[in-house]
Amino acid sequence: MARRALTTAAAAFATTAALLLTACGGGDDSSSDDIKGAGNSSGSPSASASPSEGADVKRPVIKLPSSFQLTFENWTSSDPVEQAVLNDGKEQLRAGYEAIIENDPESKDRAFYDTKNGFLQSQQWIRTYTDKNLTVIGKLPVFDPKVILSKDKAAASLSYCTDESKASTRNRKTGEVKGNPAGTDPEVLYVISMGKNAQGVWQAVSARSERGGCAK
Repeated sequence: MARRALTTAAAAFATTAALLLTACGGGDDSSSDDIKGAGNSSGSPSASASPSEGADVKRPVIKLPSSFQLTFENWTSSDPVEQAVLNDGKEQLRAGYEAIIENDPESKDRAFYDTKNGFLQSQQWIRTYTDKNLTVIGKLPVFDPKVILSKDKAAASLSYCTDESKASTRNRKTGEVKGNPAGTDPEVLYVISMGKNAQGVWQAVSARSERGGCAK
């Protein structure tokens, strides 16, 4: 994927409060009751929501075209709470790319999976594409997911890696396709702080990223 899109996106994340993707470090505080950033904004987590409560909530149907294949590897856990985090984290990412492809920074689907502050951050990322008339094409594997839950299981840190080797951006007007420049590490580590809202939906509170962080 073109450096313009991804590097700018990472910069936007980094300048927003407690962005989630810059290093695995966001997921190391497994001994703390609090996952940094979770519960500090509108749509904050509810400790009273049980692991199964979110199952009955009507979630948006996320649709991605065949021109962009977002795949998730080993996206399972034997722990039902961790699995719920994985499920909503997956749809949160899919909703973001849906918003980019549909040229919709106001995406209600993405907003569903974000807290208020989280959505403001997401919009910055989405606009690094849409403001430049860019969409995404190709294949983007998402792999090596890790979930760390707070002690009360109302907040979590979700980290994962992506491989941009076969993903690109395409200009909507000119049709120009760009991938990452030669020598760019195609793997990017993402760390997402998540909180469970009153309906039992796991929402992104903040995110940070680090290119090359997956090898650490």
